[in-house]
Amino acid sequence: MLFLSGCAIPAGNKMKISQVSQPKAYPLGSLENPLIDSNMSLSQALKKYSPTEIRERQEIVEVLYYSFDGKVHKGQIVIESRLTEDIKEIFRVALNAKFPIYSVIPISHHRFYNDGKWNEDNQSMMANNTSGFNYRKVTGGKGLSMHAYGFAIDINPLQNPYIKGDLVLPAGAVYDINAPGTLTPDSVIVKTFKRLGWTWGGDWNSLKDYQHFEKTLK
Repeated sequence: MLFLSGCAIPAGNKMKISQVSQPKAYPLGSLENPLIDSNMSLSQALKKYSPTEIRERQEIVEVLYYSFDGKVHKGQIVIESRLTEDIKEIFRVALNAKFPIYSVIPISHHRFYNDGKWNEDNQSMMANNTSGFNYRKVTGGKGLSMHAYGFAIDINPLQNPYIKGDLVLPAGAVYDINAPGTLTPDSVIVKTFKRLGWTWGGDWNSLKDYQHFEKTLK
C-alpha cells in the first residue's frame, strides 16, 4: 500500500505516480506562465515625486500582452483610478488581437533613473516602453502633461513617435504604418480607445503624437 497526499493507492494499481503528483507545466511566455516585465508595488511605482492629492488617485494595473518576441508578457501601468477599467479593456482587446506591445513598466522603475536624476520620459521612450502616469510637464511646454494626472498613456513610442516639424521623439523613430506595433486610424487599439472616450494624438493637426492617448476627467 502506497500513500500519496493522504490517499492510499494499492501497490498493484498501475496508475503512475507522476500522473497524480505533478501539475501541468506551462511554457514560459504563455498565457498561463507569462514573462514578467514588471512586478512593482504601488509605492515603488510612485517613487518619483508627485503631489499627494494626485498620488492618492493613482492605481497600478497588471496587464498581459504579446510582446515583439511573440510571447505573452505581464507588465504594470499606473493610471488614475477611474480609468482602470478602460485600461483593462484596452489591453484585453490588444491581447486578443495579438497586437504587439514591447513592454509596460512604470516610469519610477530604476532603469529610468540615471546620474542621480529622473530622465524617465526619454529613457522610457528610447526603451520602447509603454507607460501611463508620469508627473511631468507637457513636451515642449510649461504646463503639466495629462500624464501628470494619470489621464494619459503612451504605447510603443519607437513605432509611434511624437512629430512636430523636424522634431521627432524618441530620436531616430520612424512612423511606418506597415510595421508591427504601429497605431493607425484603422487599428483595433485606436478604435477601442475612441469608443471609450479617449483622444488620440495621431488625430491632432498642429503635431502628431501617435503613441499618445488621453482622457480628461474632472
